[in-house]
Amino acid sequence: MFRARALVSAAYLLGLVLAVGGCQQPVSDDGRAETARAFPTADRPFSKADAANFASETQRDSVNEANVVMDLARIVPGMSVADIGAGEGYYTVRLAQRVGPQGRVLAEDINQEANERLGSRVLREQLDNVSIKLGTEDDPRLPAKSFDRVFMVHMYHEVSEPYAFLWRLRPSLRPGGRVIVVDVDRPTDRHGIAPPLLFCEFAAVGFRLTEFVRKPELQGYYAQFEAVGARPEPAAITPCRISGEAAPKNHGSQG
Repeated sequence: MFRARALVSAAYLLGLVLAVGGCQQPVSDDGRAETARAFPTADRPFSKADAANFASETQRDSVNEANVVMDLARIVPGMSVADIGAGEGYYTVRLAQRVGPQGRVLAEDINQEANERLGSRVLREQLDNVSIKLGTEDDPRLPAKSFDRVFMVHMYHEVSEPYAFLWRLRPSLRPGGRVIVVDVDRPTDRHGIAPPLLFCEFAAVGFRLTEFVRKPELQGYYAQFEAVGARPEPAAITPCRISGEAAPKNHGSQG
C-alpha cells in the first residue's frame, strides 16, 4: 500500500499537479539538470515523446497487448503498480481494472498536460484506486518500498538521464518487486532501444534481467528486471557505450 501522501484521491492529485506544474529543476550550462550531474551522461540520444507514434487503444486491444503484458508480469488483484510515462492512460486504466479495488496504481508522467487529461479520465471512469504524480526527467519521484511492479511501456527510450532515473526508481520496489520494460529493438532516437543497451543500463544501476520475450502483440519485446545487491554510488556507475558492450558482467542474466 502506498504511503499516506500517495493515497490521496485522484481529484486532489489533479489539483496538486496543476499547483506544482510550474516548478522546474535548475538546468546547468551543459544542458543537464543539476540533480543529474552526479551521474554519468548517457552515451546515446533519446526520443521526444510522440503520441502519434502509437496505435490507438482500440488497435492495441485488438491484438490483446495490455493483457499479454499484464499476464507476463503476473499482475493479480491486490497488487501495487506504478505506470511510468502513463500518458493518456492506456495501461493505467487496464492495470486499475486488473489489480481491483484492493490494489493501487500510481500513474506518473513528466508532462503536466498529459497528467491533467489522465486525471480527468480517472475521475470520469471513477477509478478510485488510481493516483497521479508529476515526475521529472531524472526522477520518477516514486514512494519508497511501495510497488510490486513498475511499468515502463514504450517510453524508456525517452529517458534522457537513465542512470539517475533508474537509481532513484530502485528504492520504490517492494521485496520481490520487478521493473517491466516494453520497447522496440531499434535506435533510441527512433522510439526504441536495442536490448543489449537496455540490459547494460539497468545492470549499471544494479538490476538483473529475469525474463526477456519477443511477441508480435507488443510491437517489440518484454524485459523484466529485479534489483540485486546494493545500489551503487552515483560516481561508481560505469556508463554504457552505445553498442552496449560495457555492461557489467555480474548483474545481467536471463531467467
